[in-house]
Amino acid sequence: MDIELKKLSVTDGIDIYNMLQEIPKDENGLVNGCNGLSYDEYKEWLIHSDNMANGIGLEDWMVPQNTYWLYIGGKPVGMGKLRHRLTEKLKEEGGHIGYAIAPSYRSRGYGKLLLKSLIYEAKKMDIDRLLITIQNFNTASVQVALSNGGIIERVNDTRTYIEIVTNAR
Repeated sequence: MDIELKKLSVTDGIDIYNMLQEIPKDENGLVNGCNGLSYDEYKEWLIHSDNMANGIGLEDWMVPQNTYWLYIGGKPVGMGKLRHRLTEKLKEEGGHIGYAIAPSYRSRGYGKLLLKSLIYEAKKMDIDRLLITIQNFNTASVQVALSNGGIIERVNDTRTYIEIVTNAR
């Protein structure tokens, strides 16, 4: 199985666009801002997302965030987001990492592969501890995080807070 994690590029094409149309706009807490956009709007979204990764045009509550695509066998099957740091608000809702696999590719272990790849990217960025906040009903994502070395730090009425140490330092 050929597995590759690619960082978002402003030149990404129709294969990414089509995958993003399959991932719901807001599912289990991951916001897919591209779902429902026209292809031209998608191209603008790519530029905006690339700017976010570079800290350009961020609103007060935002932090730089990289977006990645998981490719399996040359086809994009999922997306992941990695925040460079956390604000107090993001420590409660959001965390460092969000990820989703397109529905037609689920239940094949790709979520686990995607999270493992995002953890590796965080390590390269010298992020030594990652926080993932997962809605309590999303037991599949909790299992994915735990299988990638995550430890449940706490649970409240709505979210499970999982920490992953990357050993970046």
